[in-house]
Amino acid sequence: MATLIERAIGAARLDVATYEEVEHDPSALGQAMAVVVVAAIASGIGSAQQGLLGLAVGALASLVGWFVWAGLVYLVGTRLLPAPGTKADLSQLLRTTGFSAAPGVLAAGGVVPGIGMIVVAVAGLWQLATMVVAVRQALDYPSTGRAIAVCLIGFVVYVLIVGVLLVSCVAALQGGAPGSAIG
Repeated sequence: MATLIERAIGAARLDVATYEEVEHDPSALGQAMAVVVVAAIASGIGSAQQGLLGLAVGALASLVGWFVWAGLVYLVGTRLLPAPGTKADLSQLLRTTGFSAAPGVLAAGGVVPGIGMIVVAVAGLWQLATMVVAVRQALDYPSTGRAIAVCLIGFVVYVLIVGVLLVSCVAALQGGAPGSAIG
């Protein structure tokens, strides 16, 4: 069995065998969670505008977002777009998608003057690629196209959920109900 670091590197390298190993190892859930937290902290460092509270809130939000994302991908991938061989559970999606966050550690490079934004963009695109591989492997899809479709549908639903939550939070902070006039 590979170590956390070996698995994170394998996931970042888009190594299918790493995703298969993580998918089938129930004890890897803690490792996947650690990868998500480290990537969230790296992102916070890269933005360099947050204090310790911002890093803590960001890490917590990343964990919640990861869980919601994995749940959405699970529902879309197993109910809406399953392949004939799709056999997956939420825990498998949590493990594989957690490790797909590995390239996010590069986001700490966002603090580098002149190239920070490029580094963050590369990290984001790399994470998108690892997410597609993670979804393809966890859902036992024979093609990458179906995994891309699941990620796109999941992303749209995720953005809608986050948008509703943000509007609700803003309205609550301003003393109004969602949908009421703000001002």
